[in-house]
Amino acid sequence: MSIGNSPEDDRPSIGRVLQQARIAAGLTVEEVSSSTRVRIPIVHAIEEDDFSRCGGDVYARGHIRTLARAVSIDPEPLVSQYDAEHGGRPAPTPAAPMFEAERIRSDPRRPNWTAAMVAAIVAVVGFVGFTFFKGGDDGGTSTQVAEGSTPNTTSPKPKPTKTTDPKPVPSDSAIAAAPRDKVTVKLSASQGKSWISAKDHNGRQLFDGLLLQGQSKTFQDKERIDLVLGDAGSIELFVNGKKVEDKFQPGQVERLSYTKGDPEVG
Repeated sequence: MSIGNSPEDDRPSIGRVLQQARIAAGLTVEEVSSSTRVRIPIVHAIEEDDFSRCGGDVYARGHIRTLARAVSIDPEPLVSQYDAEHGGRPAPTPAAPMFEAERIRSDPRRPNWTAAMVAAIVAVVGFVGFTFFKGGDDGGTSTQVAEGSTPNTTSPKPKPTKTTDPKPVPSDSAIAAAPRDKVTVKLSASQGKSWISAKDHNGRQLFDGLLLQGQSKTFQDKERIDLVLGDAGSIELFVNGKKVEDKFQPGQVERLSYTKGDPEVG
């Protein structure tokens, strides 16, 4: 007894769909590589359904989306097909290690000016009360001064209490207070969602997942931050407190590296 193939088994492969769409659009592999910045060997490998050169599932999905947009087809069915053929989309890596930049702004370092002002007010009120009661005692004894003598009715003037002027509270922005001995990188998804990957100078994964529109992430390391942006055109990038003015295109995959002396692409 023979078993028929399901419709999904009969559908063309991802590489075949991308290759046919490229040929239909009248584009060469070199032209697609130039417009997407995906290297020529990787384009050839993907069209042959070899995703081993992409560097992992996250990068493979990004390349599929980029190449699909370059040849004017919808990337989502191809990404879904890739997920189905490669065990599904993995859960994003927990972002807890990413918040090292925010830890440099710990609350205990901020002076508690409210408590200081309350203490100063209490001290002033106590001093004035002490002076008032002391003046009342002096008034009671002045009635017993011998006749012919002139009582001293001058009350001592309270000395002004010096209060410490509050110092400006440090800025809450990790980028504005970026230390010079470290590299600080902030990503903001201002134009749309984008998957991103961030690693420190040791290659340790700081974040690997989707950054939704309106969200931002900040990373910090003592030497270098390595980034991969799946849709660089959706991202605003700030390095060591300065905005990077590179004009990234929508759907463009970017691999970037920054150090303490940047912003300059590493």
